[in-house]
Amino acid sequence: MMDTKTFLREINQDRPEEYAVLMYDAFGKMGSNVEGGNTNQPGLLQQCHSAHSPTFSGKYCQVFLRQGTIQYFVGICVPDSCEEEEVQLLALHGRFQFGQMSLIPPLPTILVNQSTQEMIMTHCLSNTIAPDASDVTCLFVCCIMVAIPLAATLFTAIIRWQQKREVSPTVESSCLNSGLNLYGTLKTNGSASGEINSRTSEENDSTRDRSLCFPRSCVHRCLQAFSLQITSQGVLSTSSSIPGGGYSSLNGIRVLSLFWIICGHSAQFPVINNLDNYKNWRKTVERNPLYVLTISGPVFLAVDTFLLLGGLLSARSLLGSIHRAEDKLSPSLVAEYLFKRIKRVQPLHLFIMCLTIGLISVVQWGPYWFPFIDTLMDCKTYWWANLLLISNLLPVHEICVPWTWYLSLDFQCYATTPLLVYLYRLNRGVFSVVAGGLLLMTTVAGAVITALLQLPVFQPSTLTSEHYVLYYYVKPYTRYGPFLIGILTGIYLTTRKDRLLKQKWQAALGWFSCLSLMAVLVGLAYILRETPTYPSLPHALYQGLHRPLWALAVTWIILACEEGYGGFIKSLLSFGLWVPLSNISFACYLTHPVFIILYIGLQETPIHYTDINFMYMFLGHLVLTFVVSYVFTVLVEKPYLLLKWSSA
Repeated sequence: MMDTKTFLREINQDRPEEYAVLMYDAFGKMGSNVEGGNTNQPGLLQQCHSAHSPTFSGKYCQVFLRQGTIQYFVGICVPDSCEEEEVQLLALHGRFQFGQMSLIPPLPTILVNQSTQEMIMTHCLSNTIAPDASDVTCLFVCCIMVAIPLAATLFTAIIRWQQKREVSPTVESSCLNSGLNLYGTLKTNGSASGEINSRTSEENDSTRDRSLCFPRSCVHRCLQAFSLQITSQGVLSTSSSIPGGGYSSLNGIRVLSLFWIICGHSAQFPVINNLDNYKNWRKTVERNPLYVLTISGPVFLAVDTFLLLGGLLSARSLLGSIHRAEDKLSPSLVAEYLFKRIKRVQPLHLFIMCLTIGLISVVQWGPYWFPFIDTLMDCKTYWWANLLLISNLLPVHEICVPWTWYLSLDFQCYATTPLLVYLYRLNRGVFSVVAGGLLLMTTVAGAVITALLQLPVFQPSTLTSEHYVLYYYVKPYTRYGPFLIGILTGIYLTTRKDRLLKQKWQAALGWFSCLSLMAVLVGLAYILRETPTYPSLPHALYQGLHRPLWALAVTWIILACEEGYGGFIKSLLSFGLWVPLSNISFACYLTHPVFIILYIGLQETPIHYTDINFMYMFLGHLVLTFVVSYVFTVLVEKPYLLLKWSSA
């Protein structure tokens, strides 16, 4: 209180002290376009922290207020001796006065019907960074996961340098160019799905030549698996990356869907809190299908495309493993199948989780951090759900690193593939009944939940609707349909003996139906954009059917491209540039929200929406994501895919 009185006394002098001017100037003040949504008054955090008197420094706090139906916050600069409770008391009783004017004046009644301010809460941002034990542990884990590949790279470089002095050029060339230089038995093939093809030692000229390639001990093999000389091979290749050949269109579908998601996140994350013209943004984009890349409902059809591709590749992978195991689906084969998925997903997943927790503790956040920080900090309590891949089954406010819910959903769907493949091989009739029943149940579940809870189809704030996320968006019983259709597609493509399309008119009819269906699904999202106030049959039917129908439309594109009726679309989706981007797509999905959150959380002033501003934000996030994702792919993801513990 003494420090506050000193500040108020010195700001009222004829020649105020410089620190007092800085503190006062750092207070949030009302700006223009309140009608358009510019209600938050963040002030200047760094300027507040730079103010120093002989006895105290500036401390930035946020006072969250409600005035009528409008909620907003005001940034204030107080002496650093103030605690949050004292700031709340000062703000509550109007003790901040500059002459006759309050330093937290209400919004004018000409803009807001209600003139009385109601305080919700206060929060102060610390001037210092103080990571706790869990933060330090996470940072240490991230450093170790990066240090091991770097050390392995140095080790491999030394071994190769020694070989140049001891091994004949012919043998050395064989070691470096054959796929056997890793363990004497492994040949890698860069692929988007992370699959690894093995070759036998018969590809070597002799056992003697093979033994000269690298040391054969387990430790040496592991170090080589982590070396950049091995993990970087094939990642940037433009040759088809689908194991076993074919399906080249999947690379383009995967990457374009990734672009769609990154664009949607880049546009929607700022909308949650830090646009200064939020209402103008809604008027501009909510009713215009030209903004289909940025609106929540249509954007997240790309997630259903990912689920479709996951189901297709999971079925093909399992059927391939059964074929190599002499046509036997054994429990050990299923266990190996699931373990390979965990080995692919979890290292990078847990690395990103630790990295996010660590960044939270060491970054000096700005005034717009709070929509994300509470959810991200749940990692310290609910990290085990990510480890077990069940985070999507938790209440939405407890999900650690929220965007990783998809990995849990994907693995839960992935685990159903062996059962469906088993039924397919056992009895086609039983398989058809079970698959049809599952598809019907997931469709009905989505429709019933939407009707009972009166859920929206989409809106800018859809993903802040707790019921929408908690009971519908992240749950396997409402999202299983596209993955199931992917499994059926994968089984058909793997076991087919004849073409489905035999006439051009069939292909023409299929393309017309496919493109029309996609347009209708996107268009209906705009027609049904208003949140229903009663159980709505159109909303329920759309919510239950639109994801499986979208998956069917994408399935047609894949089938048409595979059977020679893709035309220029096949050429576009099979473009060589998509292959390296597809190889790093998993890392891109996990990494891009980190950049978006950092960008938003470090802002001191609100972001003004214009098309050009958001385009540059998207392109900036995209480039940074690609660069860092490549690094994470070769340092963290691929080493564990290549790692084997055999003695061969």
